[in-house]
Amino acid sequence: MIDVACAIIVSPKGQVLVTQRSTTMKLPLKMEFPGGKVEKGETSSACLIREIKEELNLDIKVIFEMPANEHVYPDFNIRLIPFVCEITGGMIALKEHADYCWFNANELPDLDWAAADIPVMKNYVNSITPVRT
Repeated sequence: MIDVACAIIVSPKGQVLVTQRSTTMKLPLKMEFPGGKVEKGETSSACLIREIKEELNLDIKVIFEMPANEHVYPDFNIRLIPFVCEITGGMIALKEHADYCWFNANELPDLDWAAADIPVMKNYVNSITPVRT
């Protein structure tokens, strides 16, 4: 099982940063919450701060952790550990991804997500969407 931390980066306007995997990555061109593998001896939140700086040139602050999602792909298993975050500095510079975009929460379900990110995305959307009675 590979532990991967991912960032649900929320703008002051409530939009969420979503990145598109490059053609050279596993799951090419799928949408994902950015992040990376937790290294031995590293906390998930420290990993995320490091990975977002390396991949996107952004400084972030972790606001809170959301429930992890375990997913079995054909050739590897992943535990995706999501954190809701905000940007504290830097300008986006893509180092590994093909593209990025800011989306409103109601637009997130329509994207072509990497499979492990789908439950994380749904959990986030459900956590901020008022329950209709």
